[in-house]
Amino acid sequence: MAHVVYRIVEHDGGWAYKAGETFSETFSSHDAAKAAAVRAAREQRVPDQTAAIEYETAEGRWITESADGHDRPETEVED
Repeated sequence: MAHVVYRIVEHDGGWAYKAGETFSETFSSHDAAKAAAVRAAREQRVPDQTAAIEYETAEGRWITESADGHDRPETEVED
């Protein structure tokens, strides 16, 4: 199972949360960024319906596969 960590960081003159190398929008306070990270982490764990997805590889080939809507990652927020 995947594990996603949301980290609270200073960013662009304010605060943001970061998952991997991706930043959220900038918030004016540390507390606001943390609250947004907690919401995002909670929403990431919510199961959904199984669905067919399509995506293109770096080589330009299209792939179609089934995404299990119940295969949700574990999440945490690091302050």
